[in-house]
Amino acid sequence: MTARAEQRVRHRRRVTTKRAAIASTAALGITGAAIVTTTMLSSAGAASTWPTANGSKAVPSTIKVSGTYDGKLTKFHGSGALGGSGQEEGQDPVFQLADGAVLKNVIIGTPAADGVHCLGSCTLQNVWWLDVGEDAATFKGKSSSAVYTVHGGGARNGSDKVLQFNGAGKLVVSKFQVENSGKLVRSCGNCSTQYKRTIIINDVDVTAPMNSIVGINSNYGDTAALRNVRIHGDSGKKIKTCVRFQGNNTGKEPTQLGVGPDGTSCKFTSSDITYQ
Repeated sequence: MTARAEQRVRHRRRVTTKRAAIASTAALGITGAAIVTTTMLSSAGAASTWPTANGSKAVPSTIKVSGTYDGKLTKFHGSGALGGSGQEEGQDPVFQLADGAVLKNVIIGTPAADGVHCLGSCTLQNVWWLDVGEDAATFKGKSSSAVYTVHGGGARNGSDKVLQFNGAGKLVVSKFQVENSGKLVRSCGNCSTQYKRTIIINDVDVTAPMNSIVGINSNYGDTAALRNVRIHGDSGKKIKTCVRFQGNNTGKEPTQLGVGPDGTSCKFTSSDITYQ
């Protein structure tokens, strides 16, 4: 085969791989510009280099975002009223995103307060949490058509939840990495107002120690789809994949019902999870 012919073959292979990735991503419910971004970036990895901050900024009161906010990889950290880094409920966030807002290229340092709040559909792109406070991000929209997109970035040291899903709609997490935390995603188990929630986790890296990847309330119709999840440092397979709960709206601790795929609420197979 000539060098020119070999080049044509390699080009066809790259095109075929890209088209397959786009088809797979679309099937998970990630469409439009999100497909282009997802397929153009390489897979996340536990050994991926975390970004170096371009300066640091103290945040004494919540930064409210509408439209797009590009942090240009500045490290933001709470101060004053936002100077807490504990697990107390009801803390204010460093960033509050209006419906449709985009937050990108941000590093949230310590103290992190309650991270990011999304009041409706939002996009978190290349957002990093160095030391999760109460939660890294909380999704609070009330519309069933709300879509929350977390693309790229990562979080460390969240003693409980990383991504807290309190509202309605769909949460899509892709090319994200999480380590040394409790749960990557939790559908609120005892919020006073409950919703049916859809969670899609695709192309992520989870590094032990972790308690679980996702927790959902099957009694409210929640679903979680896991695709291409890589678990690192867990040779004993102690990290729970998808945990089903009996949620409530009374504030009581929810009851665990089961763990693993069931074809109804937790939608994945063993081939979707790899141990590295």
